[in-house]
Amino acid sequence: MSLLADVFVIADDGEMNLLDVPDGCSDMAGFESWRKAVWGSTAVRSLGARFFPDLAEGDLTVAPEQVSDFLVECALIRRNLEAVAPRRDHAVQDDGYVRQVSERLANIEDAAERARKSGGGVIIW
Repeated sequence: MSLLADVFVIADDGEMNLLDVPDGCSDMAGFESWRKAVWGSTAVRSLGARFFPDLAEGDLTVAPEQVSDFLVECALIRRNLEAVAPRRDHAVQDDGYVRQVSERLANIEDAAERARKSGGGVIIW
């Protein structure tokens, strides 16, 4: 299984409606194992992240009014990719892992920007 980052809006009846992923965009947010190995890792927690660590225990729902703060957290993680990316060999950082985390984070950032523009929220599940 893979984690997905999607945009949702709340309908008038209070129901959460997922928006379609636009052509040319991806909703891939990483492997299921990344819930704990990346997004909920000790490295992410040590940065002071408050949204991403929720993925270690379940899905993450970022409410529309929280999207700006979530984008700030995404930027924090982006600045610290070398520390956040999982390592195959704890003595050597593999640039491939950093690239993979960067690509999936870009998809999450894109979803958050689309959510901000549409007045919606983000769900990573």
